[in-house]
Amino acid sequence: MNKLYDQAVELLEKLIKIPSFSTEEKLTADCIESFLNDHEVFTIRKYNNIWCYNKYFDPSKPIILLNSHHDTVKPNDQYTNDPFVPLIKDGRLYGLGSNDAGGPLVSLISAFLFFYERKDLPFNLCLAATAEEENSGRKGIKSILDDLMPISFAIVGEPTNMQMAIAEKGSMVLDCVSTGRPGHAAREEGDNAIYKALKDIHWFSSYVFPIESNLPNPVKMTVTQINAGIQHNIVPGECSFTVDIRFDHSYTEKEILNTIKNHTFCDTTLRPNVLTPSAIDLLHPLVRTGIAIGRKTYISPTSSDQGWLEMPSVKMGPGDSARSHSADEYIYLAEISDGITIYINLLESIFPYLVNDSSLDKQLYTPA
Repeated sequence: MNKLYDQAVELLEKLIKIPSFSTEEKLTADCIESFLNDHEVFTIRKYNNIWCYNKYFDPSKPIILLNSHHDTVKPNDQYTNDPFVPLIKDGRLYGLGSNDAGGPLVSLISAFLFFYERKDLPFNLCLAATAEEENSGRKGIKSILDDLMPISFAIVGEPTNMQMAIAEKGSMVLDCVSTGRPGHAAREEGDNAIYKALKDIHWFSSYVFPIESNLPNPVKMTVTQINAGIQHNIVPGECSFTVDIRFDHSYTEKEILNTIKNHTFCDTTLRPNVLTPSAIDLLHPLVRTGIAIGRKTYISPTSSDQGWLEMPSVKMGPGDSARSHSADEYIYLAEISDGITIYINLLESIFPYLVNDSSLDKQLYTPA
């Protein structure tokens, strides 16, 4: 276990040093591929996605997918540390992508290596280190789903404090444009597009979708970008803004868009690659095993590559989601160590739940 931990931290430090913004992950893909090959693991690659299977693969057994991503967002301007220089201080490893999702990724890789040469596994493992998660890109995990062996269920590595997210919200993005009429700012001319946009922005910030009492807000809409104006003395004729929307199973994509169109005056365009909400049955062996080893369940407000998966899955990994995309991002070294141990414990403990549950049959191990 100490060797697995040391290798995981060393690999994470290497990954931090390599810029890997979404669509620009070639060098981190090379690094991960080289690491696995050095451990005599045969890898398969498509674009910047790397995947592999346990050494003694048995097609008669279910396949568990271990997935996390190696792309990052761009560092914000509030960093005080160099985001590409790994720094260990006070038990923390600082660096861009250390928490989201470098820590979960290297912990899953370590767990995979722990089981890689086992001949007695009651399941198969497929490890997939994938790209373009942060921008829901077309060359990320969804580009390889048809290339993978049929997956039974999955563990998606994201920072969750090693608790199990048994459901997560979907995600979609709207580009909105409010149109006015340009004019001279010194005279009563024109129709200010910014003022028109503000009315709609206020609606996005305050509207609450109806839901039963005591349940969380099913739809969260946040204006995240705005752009208008070409010169200080010209009334802007156009104001564009972007809305990030997270939603659960209470409302469909179409219902949300219809509500927006009925309450706003701006023109809206839905970006492609909408992530759907996901959920797993509480009686699923993966969830029951997690609970049995002391993991808690919760509903995640964030979205991930879990939204592309059509098989049952949980989101689970070391680190804290609150640190993701923050300045001076970090992960505790102890979280990586615990993550490796808990992943291994989870996989070692799952077999009785696979074979002793009378409600299970082979349909469970067939992709949706």
